[in-house]
Amino acid sequence: MPKNDRIKMIARRTPESAAMSANIKRAMAITATLNRLTFNDIDEVRALFSDLIGKKVDDSFLLIPPFYTTGGVDIRVGRNVFINQNCTFYDLGGLDIADDVMIGPNVSLITSGHPIEPSQRHNGVIAKPIVIERNVWIAAGATIIGGVTVGENSVVAAGSVVTNDVPPNTLVGGNPAKVIRSIAD
Repeated sequence: MPKNDRIKMIARRTPESAAMSANIKRAMAITATLNRLTFNDIDEVRALFSDLIGKKVDDSFLLIPPFYTTGGVDIRVGRNVFINQNCTFYDLGGLDIADDVMIGPNVSLITSGHPIEPSQRHNGVIAKPIVIERNVWIAAGATIIGGVTVGENSVVAAGSVVTNDVPPNTLVGGNPAKVIRSIAD
């Protein structure tokens, strides 16, 4: 499917924007509780994260608080996923994280933003999905924007800003991120 088919626009002052605002308030309440927990409270972290996303996460899921999100209900995580501390997930556009993914500290996965045109900027929110395929490592401080797929087995280097798809089995880095090299076992 073409990427433009995956774009969601939520206009201000609509029932859809009211529902989005209610979900943001719900997520803020859940994450406030989650962020008072420690690494030793992993079962409670899993339970709260499951409540946040609306489905039970696997027992192999590990998240170290604090964690921030705008909604939660548009996040899907696989098995054996690790999310380090201080990550921010803006998931309105949809955020799919496959099995065996490692996400470093201070990573931002941002699926939503505003129109670029000044006259349209305050009219609503635009959202595009992010897909993180199996066995990806996103290193510390990386930012991935909406509309991006990070291919299987790839690595996003620390501090990178990913604005385009990452091919499978590659190392990308920089701002904007570019392919550095192929990764092979």
